[in-house]
Amino acid sequence: MSEPPGATVTLPLTSVADEPSKPLTAQRVLPLRRPGRWIATAVVLVLVAQFVHGLVTNPFYQWDRWGYWFLRPTILDGLAITLEVTAYSAVLGLVGGILLALARLSRSPVLRAVSWTYVWAFRSIPLIVVLIFLYNFSALYKTVSVGIPFGPAFFSFDESRLATDMAVAVIGLSLNEAAYTAEVVRGGILSVDQGQHEAAAALGLPKGYQFRRIVFPQALRSIIPNYVNQLIGLIKGTSLVFYVSLLDLFGSAQTMGSTYPGDIVPLLLVVTVWYLILTSVVSVVQFYIERHYARGATRSLPPTPLQKLRTGLTDLRARIRREAAV
Repeated sequence: MSEPPGATVTLPLTSVADEPSKPLTAQRVLPLRRPGRWIATAVVLVLVAQFVHGLVTNPFYQWDRWGYWFLRPTILDGLAITLEVTAYSAVLGLVGGILLALARLSRSPVLRAVSWTYVWAFRSIPLIVVLIFLYNFSALYKTVSVGIPFGPAFFSFDESRLATDMAVAVIGLSLNEAAYTAEVVRGGILSVDQGQHEAAAALGLPKGYQFRRIVFPQALRSIIPNYVNQLIGLIKGTSLVFYVSLLDLFGSAQTMGSTYPGDIVPLLLVVTVWYLILTSVVSVVQFYIERHYARGATRSLPPTPLQKLRTGLTDLRARIRREAAV
């Protein structure tokens, strides 16, 4: 006779004490059945199976043409430009964001006002507007001079010669990225417990040493996840440089789509897969960086995917053995 879920099952055992004929009882609690969880799992699996089936069997996606375009030199050249623009913009944006965050936290009212105004302006203006404005910057200023305000210029240069498509893309993305990175860095610094600042000051450590060795390493635990989100957004934001005549990954696919109208969908799928690959690589790097900076902050480091797989297989084998023994 089967027992209801959650029932206590009494098993007879033989005592090894002074009274061998007196049975002992051991209690084993049966786990509650959760039909809702199984129903939800079944529904999700059915939906996923339908999606994958439609993705594979629908001739509209033209997977043969996707395979043709995926590693074409035109696409790979665009991918190289995307990586180049992302790398330059990420470095410049991070440096600029750190400087803006420090200026925002400074005691100087001028630095605080300038930093706040910069962040406010570039977070308010759409990125595409910034890029198009910089692309037409030479129409406003033919030459750019450096010197004393309202006085003589030390040197000047022709802006149109220096403002190449690559320069315009990198400068525009860097200016936009610095504004958002500044808030990420500032939030990470403010997340450090005030007691850490007080303890460092009590030891008589210089301000620069306090920031480099005590405050900033602790702030990185908060900065890294948010900054990686910014970096992923930057990778996708590079698709806008197509509008300043720079043929990145998206621009190359868009150009090929104009030449081969029947391959628009496969080309869009090529771009989608490449962006998925790039963001996945960044996410993996993020995991290991977060794991590195988690040392000393948690009792045990988060397991790697390989460790999770090994633990899951071990638990599964143990469960099978228990079920077989019963």
